[in-house]
Amino acid sequence: MSAASAAVTSVLPDRETLATHVAEWLVDEIARSTGPFSIALSGGSTPRPLFERLAEPARAARIDWSRVHLFWGDERFVPHDHPDSNYLMARRAMIDHVPIPPGNVHPVPTHGSPEEAARDYARTLRDFYQGERINPTAPLFNVNLLGMGGDGHTASLFPGSLALSERDDWVVAVIGEKPEPRITLTLPVLASAASVVFMVEGASKQEPLARARAGDPSVPAGLVWSDGQLIWFLDEAVAGGKIDPTD
Repeated sequence: MSAASAAVTSVLPDRETLATHVAEWLVDEIARSTGPFSIALSGGSTPRPLFERLAEPARAARIDWSRVHLFWGDERFVPHDHPDSNYLMARRAMIDHVPIPPGNVHPVPTHGSPEEAARDYARTLRDFYQGERINPTAPLFNVNLLGMGGDGHTASLFPGSLALSERDDWVVAVIGEKPEPRITLTLPVLASAASVVFMVEGASKQEPLARARAGDPSVPAGLVWSDGQLIWFLDEAVAGGKIDPTD
């Protein structure tokens, strides 16, 4: 299954409207749910305005944060107080400003070796899931928020990476793709969500977006599927007037 399969698309006018729209969508999703609500967060610049919207007092007050559990789809292998940390970005933009219990925040560990950190995070996910193997009918996440880089990468799954073929390990270390090691969830774990949600913006990403939505296997984002629904939230710059929201 590919990202082109049964996708729902919403195109918003600009970055700010995109962030507000996804924030409202997420608030509604949490409100409609019962029990724990698990979200896998993405890094990069695109989700920061979304996190800031969720932390705005009026909107944050509409969320039952006691039920929300935060995870990360990937992380740079740097300390949690490092400027490049995905965890630090989310903490500053949202976590520090909302009443989420500290035990509901599950950052990727960055101690020991990258391989040890990947194994530890896989155990964290399995303990939360209460299972050793993913059941496609019982998603790990309620929502998995993903972005896409200009090269088509998503999470820390880069073009040509061996990690793209991993189907057994839940989390792997990615070494040699970027200056710093990365820790990333693998494709089957990224797919284990009631809603896999891509947020993509900017005219520079029009070409990789088109290839991803066509299921191009050389574009990592095009290899992502969802065990539930797949949603693309786009701004008009990346959509370029070429995307039918009914796709």
